[in-house]
Amino acid sequence: MLINSLAGIRQVVLIGTKSKSGQENLSIFSSLIHLGARPPLFGLISRPDSVERDTLENIRETGSYTINFIHKDFVKQAHQTSARYPKEVSEFAAVGLTPEYVENCFSPFVEEAEIKVEMKLQQVLDIEINNTKMIIGSIECVHIPKSRLAEDGLVKPTDLLLSGGLDAYYTSEFIEQLPYAKP
Repeated sequence: MLINSLAGIRQVVLIGTKSKSGQENLSIFSSLIHLGARPPLFGLISRPDSVERDTLENIRETGSYTINFIHKDFVKQAHQTSARYPKEVSEFAAVGLTPEYVENCFSPFVEEAEIKVEMKLQQVLDIEINNTKMIIGSIECVHIPKSRLAEDGLVKPTDLLLSGGLDAYYTSEFIEQLPYAKP
């Protein structure tokens, strides 16, 4: 617990995928990383694939996945997606969340999520020291209600879920927005 929580509180999201055969999958991740804006890239760390990792396998197989921001109102359902369900069981159905298909996106979004991001796989990097994988994807489309945006485009994270370990959850509190720092 100590090492996992030592890095502090971080964004937690649900990753929606679907296999080529049509099996839906949903998994919670606490490793979302902004990698750049031009091109717009996010990274995720996937645990070692010493056991079956349906999310990673589906992303590699199809090149498609979704990132769904978790509202505090469905924390228990989101957490439950971390359980090891058999491949043929949809975590959407198992935890009571709703798959949503938008436009031409192959992978399902979480209907209950307000902020949803369509992703396209760009690269999977092997991190040899601990056998994890960094999944790097490009942002293809962002679905966000206007009420979640400030006038300057800043996302309002009110009531979105944060994680301080494998099973400890928090929400954020806005302090202030400061101008760009210059010497």
